[in-house]
Amino acid sequence: MSSDSRAHLGRLPLGAAVVVAVVCGVLMATQSRINGELGRQLGDGFTAAALSFTIGLVIVMVIVGFMPSARRGTRYAFQEVKQRRLPLWTLFAGFGGAVFVLSQGLASAVVGVSLFTVAFIGGQTLSGLLVDRAGLGPGGVRYLTLRRVLGAGIALAVVVWSILSHIEPDIPLWMLVLPVIAGAVVAAQQAANGRVANATGSAVTSTLFNFIAGSTALVVVALAHALLVGGLPASFPDTWWLYLGGPIGVVFIVGLATAVRTTGVLLLGLCSVAGQLGGSIAIDLVAPGSGHTIDWTTPIAAGLVVVAVLVVSLPRRRSARATVTAETMSAPFIG
Repeated sequence: MSSDSRAHLGRLPLGAAVVVAVVCGVLMATQSRINGELGRQLGDGFTAAALSFTIGLVIVMVIVGFMPSARRGTRYAFQEVKQRRLPLWTLFAGFGGAVFVLSQGLASAVVGVSLFTVAFIGGQTLSGLLVDRAGLGPGGVRYLTLRRVLGAGIALAVVVWSILSHIEPDIPLWMLVLPVIAGAVVAAQQAANGRVANATGSAVTSTLFNFIAGSTALVVVALAHALLVGGLPASFPDTWWLYLGGPIGVVFIVGLATAVRTTGVLLLGLCSVAGQLGGSIAIDLVAPGSGHTIDWTTPIAAGLVVVAVLVVSLPRRRSARATVTAETMSAPFIG
């Protein structure tokens, strides 16, 4: 099967892709709360991140073992890389997920899920704009427009305001900046995931490579931290839901790898914003982290980021002929 044929497998309509992105956003906020709490109870965010990713890797490997299409997709990926139709770096996109999960374990329980999410979104939005312009995603180059730049600018302003309004002695500045960095690398991760899924016809294959790369990186970092700083945790909590971060990650990585083939990186990130913000605010209201309460700035920031989503994602008015032409030109890239 050619790579062009595989690219059309599992195609989602735009509306369905948007819904998938929103649901994945809710799951990302939920994972942030879980991994943050696991890191807090362990007293070691590095071990929490490595544990979460490793559990996810085991689940994905089991899934791949029962899915012939995913095993074929793995072979296709290596073939595409060998024939230079798929860049080698895309197989290591899991490093971006590793940064995200590590930032969850280190920062989200301290700053709160909603503030963590707003900062994460800012990095993801700006990076997504650049990733789309560079053509790193499966949809090819998506040119900058005034509307896209304006939407990204609104998101950036919201993040800067949120960070400045929450600088205080109890919250180190690096904990506020870390989720911004995580968002930036996740935008590139999603672009790579889309390209791997596009080339192999399997989002599960893309997810497998994510968890292999991310788990390897996080286990090495956790062991290095244990050797240099003070050892591994002496005991682990027995609360079952603290270990669901990995399974949740499997679900939303598969979903995002599928949706990005239709939406592009920036639109994917901004559509998932609605889910992330809604989920994170609900979590901080219903089950806040230890010592954390949501303040009045967060709902305002969430509302402004939604405005940014609308500015970027609402279609421009254009003639039917132009619409058909644009869709035809982009069809080979849409998964």
